[in-house]
Amino acid sequence: MRGHEDAAGDVREDTAGRGEAAVDQGEAAAAEFAEVAAFRDSLGLDALVDVHTHFMPDRVMAKVWAYFDAAGPLVGRHWPIAYRAEEERRLATLRGFGVRAFTSMLYPHKPGMARWLNDWSADFAARTPDCLHTATFFAEPSAADDVRRALGQGTRVFKCHLQVGGYDPNDPLLDEVWGLLADAGVPVVTHCGSGPVPGPFTGPGPITALLARHPRLRLVVAHLGMPEYEDFLGLAERHDGVHLDTTMAFTDFSESAAPFPTRALPRLAALGDRILLGTDFPNIPYPYPHALRALERTGLGPTWLRAVCHDNATALFTLPPR
Repeated sequence: MRGHEDAAGDVREDTAGRGEAAVDQGEAAAAEFAEVAAFRDSLGLDALVDVHTHFMPDRVMAKVWAYFDAAGPLVGRHWPIAYRAEEERRLATLRGFGVRAFTSMLYPHKPGMARWLNDWSADFAARTPDCLHTATFFAEPSAADDVRRALGQGTRVFKCHLQVGGYDPNDPLLDEVWGLLADAGVPVVTHCGSGPVPGPFTGPGPITALLARHPRLRLVVAHLGMPEYEDFLGLAERHDGVHLDTTMAFTDFSESAAPFPTRALPRLAALGDRILLGTDFPNIPYPYPHALRALERTGLGPTWLRAVCHDNATALFTLPPR
């Protein structure tokens, strides 16, 4: 039998190990904060606005992380979570990056989820004033009531995930939803591109049909429409209410599988007032500063970057001036 002194030694060793890990994490975070601050300083910005970040109920987030860990069918590749931590630490990290406003993107994968997700998100926004109140919906009979209720709660942005939800945006169950959102002028961040794995209703076709019926919608195409970048750029060129977010675009991780065509960079530059910073924090497989440096290496210049990283979203969500 081992003695108390041996056991105490193990405890001291374990505690010391955890302490060293905490110091290492703290130093890594400080280095990342400094890198993002340098990026902001180079653009004359004291803050960023990130329109594509994820906050969810703990048990839902745990399931999402488990799905990424398993490289599930909708992920299709190894995808380590860079910022796996409890909620308060994730919030502190975003704020440490100088993000003045962000979202709590969440999404149902089956009927009956949207309303309780929205109730959680309303509470989260109430206790997190720098979060843009976010809501979602699903193609189900209660969809219009769910959206009407969320709008009444003060929602400022919706998330529509066609890949995970597996529904057609032109489903008759959503007709009233799109009308409500068009009338309200509330932006809808929509995962409609076919990355990382296509779904039955991803790609430009379904969204093109939707906008033909609801041309006043304010859609934010997530991930620049990856991998159908040029098709979704065309959609934005034809519809003034269509924006695109930069989530994961131009990073080494995405470029290895779905490179952005360099011939389309002038079109991206021309749409400069409708491109918004998004990152997918915390569910990204690389450090947050890499997402910003990836945008920088497009060569589109500081004026474009300033608009993307702050000014465009500030205008879209009528944020107070800094």
